[in-house]
Amino acid sequence: MAATTASKNENNLILRQSVLGARRFSNYFWAAVCTMGGAGFLLSSLSSYTKINLLPFSDPTQLVFIPQGIAMGFYGVAALLLSTYLWLIVYWDVGGGYNEFDRQTGKATIFRSGFPGKNRRIELTYPLEDIQAIRVEIREGISPKRALYLRIKGKGDLPLTRVGQPLSLTELENQGAELARFLVVPLEGL
Repeated sequence: MAATTASKNENNLILRQSVLGARRFSNYFWAAVCTMGGAGFLLSSLSSYTKINLLPFSDPTQLVFIPQGIAMGFYGVAALLLSTYLWLIVYWDVGGGYNEFDRQTGKATIFRSGFPGKNRRIELTYPLEDIQAIRVEIREGISPKRALYLRIKGKGDLPLTRVGQPLSLTELENQGAELARFLVVPLEGL
């Protein structure tokens, strides 16, 4: 699954890059695992309390409700709350959006989706002439970081790539070079 996809219109006046947010495989996977695990623990707790087997693959009625059943119930509720949070950020696609660079209007637009509320839509617009460079940051180690930043006069650096799973070096270099060529600015950090 591509992290960022770029598209140009036919006369090369607009460059639009999609940014993957929370709708990635790892979030779906962990939300499903937490949902199943939490439901299993909660059903085990209820089975130990009611002495009615609610699970088809084991017999938790043999558990003593205090302390084992209560502990399993606590873990089940905690896992279900975590899975609810994960499913909600996937549904809202937190962090997803696009980067659009339009030569026709002379504007760069950075759009991201956030959590619901008054700041749900994060949209930043800057004139193209204020863009000084594209900066690449590569940090390896325990917590690797590979990201592209837009350097803007008087504003600092704005991140252009997704948060979390780092991009491959090839993908990062290609995106940075394509964007620097399109905007006719230097590519820093390589």
